[in-house]
Amino acid sequence: MNEAKPAAHATPLSCHGLVRNFREQRRVVEVLRGVDLEISSGERVAVVGASGSGKTTLLQLLGGLDTPTRGWVELNGRNFSAMRPAERGTRRNRHIGFVYQFHHLLPEFSAVENVAMPLLIRRSGTSEALADARELLEQVGLSERLTHRPAKLSGGERQRVAVARALIGRPSVVLADEPTGNLDPESGERVFELLLKLNRDTGTALVVVTHDLQRARRMDRVLALRDGLLADAGG
Repeated sequence: MNEAKPAAHATPLSCHGLVRNFREQRRVVEVLRGVDLEISSGERVAVVGASGSGKTTLLQLLGGLDTPTRGWVELNGRNFSAMRPAERGTRRNRHIGFVYQFHHLLPEFSAVENVAMPLLIRRSGTSEALADARELLEQVGLSERLTHRPAKLSGGERQRVAVARALIGRPSVVLADEPTGNLDPESGERVFELLLKLNRDTGTALVVVTHDLQRARRMDRVLALRDGLLADAGG
């Protein structure tokens, strides 16, 4: 791709004393109770835990899609949580890629247009953005699907488009929330292998929330979220 990769930061993403409370009627539910985490450049980290343990909440806070009740998130050495929403959105676009269980592709756009969208949002040139998107789709094995809209792609193909979209901006970190959870075993394994390969090739740090302990153990670290706290679960 043509766009230069941002300078690497030794610890591109971290959080400190992260607390997140939600109010349910008259009751306060404390989902996260003081989470500390540091992600090293190029590192692969799995986060596991029971349904409802707060894994998705943690990922949304790390990605700046939500703000903590207390504590803060640092992105490339800056207090991400304290930024104004517009600045946080700009930095999220440039430094964080997201992959969800459901692909969230825009149905009216082709595969190549969906992948190019993060660059177009940051006002990159259209021809350059589409060229970079084509190159990345070729890398994930979709060179014959460039002009297909999501409805014409299989579930595994749609998720590979979503992975390419997450990587198009050369982010410091990719946050993946159950990225294979909606796929059949064969497609899920292909998508997971793709995430690992792109992590190796690009040096982008990778944080994966998953219920699959076998896949989690293929990461550098496995962390378990229990009772609102993270603990080392072994690799």
